[in-house]
Amino acid sequence: MSTSTNQMSNTDQYTDKNIEFFDSVIVLDFGSQYSELIARRIRELNVYSELVSYRTTSEQIKKLSPKGIILSGGPNSVYDQGAPDCDPKIFELGIPVLGVCYGMQLMSKTLGGKVIQTEKHEYGKAVLEVNPKDKLFLDLESKFVSWMSHGDSVTDLPGGFIISAKTKNTPCAAISNHDKKLYGVQFHPEVIHTMNGLEVLRNFVINICLAKPSWTMDKFIGDSISQIHAKIGDRRVLLALSGGVDSSTLAFLLHKAVPENLMCMFIDQGFMRKGEPERLTTTFQNEFAIKLHYVNAKERFILALKGIIDPEEKRKIIGREFIRVFEEESKKIGPFDYLAQGTLYPDVIESADSNIDPKTGERVAVKIKSHHNVGGLPKDLQFKLIEPFRKLFKDEVRKVARQLGVPKRIIERHPFPGPGLAIRIIGEVTEEKLYKLREADSIIRDEVNKSGLYNSIWQVFGVLLPVQSVGVMGDKRTYSNPIVLRAITSEDGMTADWAKLPYEVLEKISTRLVNEVPGINRVVYDITSKPPATIEWE
Repeated sequence: MSTSTNQMSNTDQYTDKNIEFFDSVIVLDFGSQYSELIARRIRELNVYSELVSYRTTSEQIKKLSPKGIILSGGPNSVYDQGAPDCDPKIFELGIPVLGVCYGMQLMSKTLGGKVIQTEKHEYGKAVLEVNPKDKLFLDLESKFVSWMSHGDSVTDLPGGFIISAKTKNTPCAAISNHDKKLYGVQFHPEVIHTMNGLEVLRNFVINICLAKPSWTMDKFIGDSISQIHAKIGDRRVLLALSGGVDSSTLAFLLHKAVPENLMCMFIDQGFMRKGEPERLTTTFQNEFAIKLHYVNAKERFILALKGIIDPEEKRKIIGREFIRVFEEESKKIGPFDYLAQGTLYPDVIESADSNIDPKTGERVAVKIKSHHNVGGLPKDLQFKLIEPFRKLFKDEVRKVARQLGVPKRIIERHPFPGPGLAIRIIGEVTEEKLYKLREADSIIRDEVNKSGLYNSIWQVFGVLLPVQSVGVMGDKRTYSNPIVLRAITSEDGMTADWAKLPYEVLEKISTRLVNEVPGINRVVYDITSKPPATIEWE
């Protein structure tokens, strides 16, 4: 299967040769915050799935040869001026189609049905009554909770369709045309709030599309190793190693494929957690026998960020400096033909560039933030990029890691951003602020580890704010910084909820922070989910 039409890049996409051998279901993205989640859920069924632009034509889809097509939800009404549309010939390909929310409404309108704005909108949980004999709901209970998010509803069905589900406020909550294998659901089966949601997707993907569940990580590993070996040959590859699960897993994969041609480079930019540079170098060199080149570039990065406040500028500067250091150091220990990075699919999606293109009307993912290994790469990059995980979600990388024998302590490590502590310091980055945050971060993780909660949350960290507040310590007035405590739960980082840490854990963290970190006199807890917030503050 080829690269998504709305997410093409100059990256060496050799993995696409791998992907085309798997049965796939494509998701036409109409702008829903859950579009990526649909693809992820399908992959949980061991069927490959990825997002493509809603403007992908029927001819382009035929070339992709998917087993099924899913039309995602979206923020628009089908009757809005400039609302995203799709090629109507998609419904004539003979490929099963499932419309979700906006996707169902668009399919209905396109095929001659009627969609109107209803008096009673439906947001949140709703009890769904289904026809358990319908192929989409086969073998499911007749009533279960679903997640709704719509103001429009289908009132008149296109020819050949029947209603297969309803709720109290939505008489037409699901539709089916079995002869043409066209289906629609007004609810969101991809979110965890919908009971039996994965089963609904399974019925469509496995039973209706007849897709073979062949997308497994052991198959991905075997094929990737073969392709990496064939691609790199006797040339050398330089891996940007951070010590996180993504780059560490990639190091193991490359070490299996081209052990003699791999060199890992760890650039200590001064934004790592307490003790991590020392642990990383010792672990990879001594325990794994993977070649590692250590670079101390702390002063260079601090100097480059002097006076920089804007978070996007920070990320781009850090990304640029990373590449420049790689280029300079590689000349000392090279030459190298390839630069390997642990870029993931969510990195690519969140770094996408646009919303609605004013010239073409095309909707693609809104740029949330630039990732240093996506948005910060210079145009004059002197390496060929190799990114085997570019199409994988975080949970899939962890599966790869387990099968490659990556140590548990690395696999279970919380995600850590490439720019490190620099984007957890709001405003200008200085040595003094880094010291405060590094000590605070160490205390936070220590207490969460002691509580036994580390593996039950996705991330926990501190954020240093550029404000000061009055406090009292030792009968003296203080005027110091606050630390924001951020702890979230998530499955893949695309959406997240704030973690309900026990009060006693919060109390221990707060007490230690104000007692042990100079210049901290207040701790606040971030209880915002994603969306509307992002996980990181910058």
